[in-house]
Amino acid sequence: MFSGSELPVAKEDQEIMDIVDPSTPLPQWFTEEDLTAYATLYEKSKFTYPLKIPYRTIRSEELNLTNKKVEIPSLLIMGEKDYVCLFPGMDNYIRSGDVKNYVPDLEITFIPEGSHFVHEQFPGQVNELIIKFLKKHT
Repeated sequence: MFSGSELPVAKEDQEIMDIVDPSTPLPQWFTEEDLTAYATLYEKSKFTYPLKIPYRTIRSEELNLTNKKVEIPSLLIMGEKDYVCLFPGMDNYIRSGDVKNYVPDLEITFIPEGSHFVHEQFPGQVNELIIKFLKKHT
């Protein structure tokens, strides 16, 4: 589905799932079993919850955050080919360090061949990075 390095954008008269080509083969790191597991999770929500709730929570007046910084050590692992970096300003925001205005103790690691699903593509490497990070901060 959206495992490449291109930014998936639906036209004005489309929904995001309208641009999925069902004939596209699954990436080698994503099995039919994985697809079934994800489909089951999304079946009840019809994508409403995963796409709207995080957005609404972040912008919610009810949060009433006084300190908008993450004050604990944090780790961001991204694929170099993650289409999220194609959103205007996103790549620069992360690479320039501007993101550290909100997450001062952030360690950023890019995996060269990784896409948006870097944890699925390179589970061993991602696990090693997480374990190294946790050992460093415990």
